Amino acid sequence: MRKLIESTFVTLDGVISDPHVWGRPYWDDEHDAYAGKLMFASDALLLGRETYEAFAEAWTARSGDPFADRINSMPKYVASTTLKDADAWNGTLIEGDVATAVAELKRQPGENILKFGTGSLDRTLIANKLVDEFHFWVFPTIAGGGHRLLDGLDLTHLNLLGTTRFKSGIVVHTYGLK
Repeated sequence: MRKLIESTFVTLDGVISDPHVWGRPYWDDEHDAYAGKLMFASDALLLGRETYEAFAEAWTARSGDPFADRINSMPKYVASTTLKDADAWNGTLIEGDVATAVAELKRQPGENILKFGTGSLDRTLIANKLVDEFHFWVFPTIAGGGHRLLDGLDLTHLNLLGTTRFKSGIVVHTYGLK
């Protein structure tokens, strides 16, 4: 069975919005190696609409490095109630019940399914115990405001699976659902 792995950047004060602003000073070789490890152990992406649209705009303009080529070529499964299609960036809209569709994707043969972005899709995934690992990249910065990590979700207990510390000060906490 494939694993669903969520990878999310977050500040010390819990902010997830605008990581290209507060995170960029910390993106170094260690960061790239860890991100590459997650990317190259996966063969599909699961994204919500907002992340899909933002990533499609950012990544389709890039090519020529292994990470960009990998993310651009991977199939993307997009959970959205407003998009009409996701064909622009190798995407497939999830139709019907999202939990059932994601559970079916996990049963299919293949490598991990990587999910970027944290938002309303997480309510469904967590409620149905579909996320196998959360990789919360905690950056040594305070944003002071913005969208917060998993804001509005019900109480959820997690198991710490491991931590990875970078020289830049980023600490990746890996958790699984209890």
